Amino acid sequence: MERLCKAATRTAQVLVVSRHEDYSIEASQFGAGWDIRHVHQLRELERIVRASTPMAGVIDLEADYSDAEYMLLEQSLQHPQVAWVAITNSRMLDDERVRRLIRDYCIDYVRTPFSFDNLLYTLKHAHGMACLHGGQVGEAVGHGKMIGDCAPMRAMFRSLAKVAHNEAPVFISGESGTGKELAAQAIHEASSRRKGPFVAINCGAIPSHLVQSELFGYEKGAFTGANQRKIGWIEQAQGGTLFLDEIGDLPLESQVALLRFLQQGTITRLGGHQSIPLDLRIISATHVDLVAAQAEGRFRSDLFHRLCVLTLAIPPLRERGEDILLLANAVLAQHGQEARRRIRGFSPCATQAMMQYEWPGNVRELINRVRRAIVMTDNRKITADDLQLHGSAENPRRTLDAIREEAEREAIRTVMASHGFHVVPAARELNVSRVTLYRLMHKHNIRVESLPVTGE
Repeated sequence: MERLCKAATRTAQVLVVSRHEDYSIEASQFGAGWDIRHVHQLRELERIVRASTPMAGVIDLEADYSDAEYMLLEQSLQHPQVAWVAITNSRMLDDERVRRLIRDYCIDYVRTPFSFDNLLYTLKHAHGMACLHGGQVGEAVGHGKMIGDCAPMRAMFRSLAKVAHNEAPVFISGESGTGKELAAQAIHEASSRRKGPFVAINCGAIPSHLVQSELFGYEKGAFTGANQRKIGWIEQAQGGTLFLDEIGDLPLESQVALLRFLQQGTITRLGGHQSIPLDLRIISATHVDLVAAQAEGRFRSDLFHRLCVLTLAIPPLRERGEDILLLANAVLAQHGQEARRRIRGFSPCATQAMMQYEWPGNVRELINRVRRAIVMTDNRKITADDLQLHGSAENPRRTLDAIREEAEREAIRTVMASHGFHVVPAARELNVSRVTLYRLMHKHNIRVESLPVTGE
């Protein structure tokens, strides 16, 4: 996990937050390579965390804090560059405030009395996750990394940290291009299986008649052309993680074979008779609505429940706010050398266009547009035209309020037309007073003579 922290120092840092001066976590207990920093004043914590590099944090939740102190803790614990481990006891776990802090902001917790070896293992995991989440690590810029500082991504990072520390199957949902494979790689790298292989399969890219031979392998002579034994994708993932991308495109007959493997933990190669036991973790993903696919008979319900033990949702790029610019600048920093001249960033029109564009292709589309602009631009700063988003600023995304206003305007126009433009019956059908209807007509600039005439 430490290899993820390319921008971090070789020393793993741990922040210990406790009001007790004699709190028993000392650097000497950790050995070489660890730097322990104690914080005893909660009012200093926010400043320290904001200025920190990726690190693990230990938060003492055995102490009784006031409501104001809990607010300080919650404010300080939500910064992603510090991954927190709580130390608490059974009595404090009865307090809903303590449970909420642990549930929403901590990677894990240990209950006193605890084994120091267990704490050290948990802190190593937390430090690795901090390196994964912190601003030092990028998303979808070509290095299998993830970036994000918006609220939806912070929530996703917290969920990712929790599922990585578990062995149950994980299902990742998200639109095409959001980075589902990157999330799967991040889970693998943060898990206890990180030294094993990570095998990714696009189930939708395998011809249906080859799915079972590709997944399970085959023995020599199993069919015409099988001149030697082939080890399948599932068997290649032994001891590591198998990522089944676009699982929703898997044919029904192959779903049955996959379900049998998940139930029994063994496979049989095509043409073989020996059951081969395997130990690996399954992560799956798709952009398909699997609930609808089950209702339509395209996906087995029993397989769905086997795969979707733990779930992780990746937000679309259009819902990530300023992350759009964060990612665009990361792509520019990564590929800027491909330009014929030095590019000094994005022009205001490009920034506005990127923020207003819907990004149907999500992060993958953003990368392609920025890389194309880097190569093709003749400007010192990339413009909206360079990104081929020149029409976006004139056609901004509609807000929820705008959609409501349009619906209200069309409803008034339709009802008025159906009543021959008479206000009284129209107001009655809309369940508003005449005065209110006149006010709404004025608000939407609706005049009787401007309404469409029906029946022509």
